[in-house]
Amino acid sequence: MKTTLEQWRMFRAVVEHGGYAQAADAIYKSQSTISYGVHKLQEQLGVQLLEVEGRKAFLTPEGKTLLLRAERLLDQAEGIDRVAASLSGGTESLLRVARDMIYPCEQLFCALENFSKAYPHTRIELEEFVLSGGDDLLEADKVDLLITAHVPTDRQGQHVCRCELVPVTSANHPLQTLGRRIGYDDLIEYRQVVLRDSGKKRNVDSGWLGANQRWTVTHVSTSVNIVKRGLAFAWLPSHWVEQDIAAGNLAVIPFEEEATRYADLYLIKAHPDSVGPAAQALYELLSSKEEFSCPNDATKAKPLVMDGSAE
Repeated sequence: MKTTLEQWRMFRAVVEHGGYAQAADAIYKSQSTISYGVHKLQEQLGVQLLEVEGRKAFLTPEGKTLLLRAERLLDQAEGIDRVAASLSGGTESLLRVARDMIYPCEQLFCALENFSKAYPHTRIELEEFVLSGGDDLLEADKVDLLITAHVPTDRQGQHVCRCELVPVTSANHPLQTLGRRIGYDDLIEYRQVVLRDSGKKRNVDSGWLGANQRWTVTHVSTSVNIVKRGLAFAWLPSHWVEQDIAAGNLAVIPFEEEATRYADLYLIKAHPDSVGPAAQALYELLSSKEEFSCPNDATKAKPLVMDGSAE
């Protein structure tokens, strides 16, 4: 007993459209073809799927059970057809994307959400790194699109945003209770938490590293948690800490002079001469200076500075 997808399609059409004649019009087949196909299907299965009353066909209990399974099968088959059509058109089946951890997640996720509407069958592999870690990914050919603050001399990068890094402590940290403005010399006696360069050579430093005590971690979220517990101070991306600052869990260190840092981030194509349509579409979304719809975002990723001016 071998049934075919086409038989199940005709059976589904009869049910969805209420009869053989209506199904014939809907799927552009003759009524006799559909009638024969469904009759043959029932004969092969040894099960009555439909009962005909007048000009309308109704599901039997057995037919209802089998239709539920057939619909899943047909949906999967149609999905395979869509993927094959996409691949035959040169669309990549996989994109490897890497971001410096200071790049706002929401900005990336919003771009990916919009991308997935146009390219639902392209898989995404997302990797995160710190400082020179992106260089290693490029050299090892393990990435297609890279968001980094460090553009190698043999590459070209498109500026995508400027990330703000603010000096913060817990609200009750001693640096918040000195009763005066803070200078860099004041920091020396307090513990600092910094991110480790994830590159193999680990030869890139970022910012002030003058504290006598230093803890080194591998993820921004770990830094945030350490600072919130009052164990250290740090310069952290403002989009990671703005809610905790607003809630009073963290506080900006009151420096004598402006101490906020800015990191310019760039988008790099690993293979600019052979970019497929999916990679190009995601590249354009990530590099766009225009606002685009991101319905699942409760809030926008902030603060970002585009073209040198605050949003």
